Amino acid sequence: MSFDLALTYRAGESIRGCTIRSEAGLVAVTGPSGIGKTTLLNCIAGLDRPLAGHIRIDVTTLFDSSANIDLPPERRGAGYVFQDLRLFPHRTVAANLAYGERPDAHWMSRAEALDFLGIAHLARRYPATLSGGEAKRVAIGRALLSAPRFLLLDEPLTSLDPARAEEILRLIERIRDELKLPTLLVSHAASEVERLAGEVVILAPG
Repeated sequence: MSFDLALTYRAGESIRGCTIRSEAGLVAVTGPSGIGKTTLLNCIAGLDRPLAGHIRIDVTTLFDSSANIDLPPERRGAGYVFQDLRLFPHRTVAANLAYGERPDAHWMSRAEALDFLGIAHLARRYPATLSGGEAKRVAIGRALLSAPRFLLLDEPLTSLDPARAEEILRLIERIRDELKLPTLLVSHAASEVERLAGEVVILAPG
């Protein structure tokens, strides 16, 4: 699967542009804080609307301003792991996973996701009782259970200590190498980008 993006979009008070054409299994987007990295992911997911340009994932056009194409988020096939995770505090881990599950997709069952992520023992716990690394795994699991065509990861190592960060790095490597799920990763950490990415896109001012 290939990423083919050429966008102009608004990030705060600024107008940004980004072009990505890659068949790498994992593409990293990096740059200084406030440059519009998260807004770019929101545009790809369909949560924000670009000013102009196109978004194509493999042979599917998700957005094309010239052709008046703008698929709604639920038709884009993105598994999005937000920086703030957005887990439901009143739901157990199992219930959070069930929220994103698509049983009809036959891609990954909830039991398979719990095993893959190593969180089966957490199924009855609530988000407030989880460590940062455990909560990240649950958020990634919810995205995987949506049977995504591609994955968007926004700063997945934020607020993790080195040991928990290493666990999440290994998990992302497994998603890339075992599940072969095309991934677009936003990060400001050079070590993370160098380790994971097949291609790097740097957003810069101007």
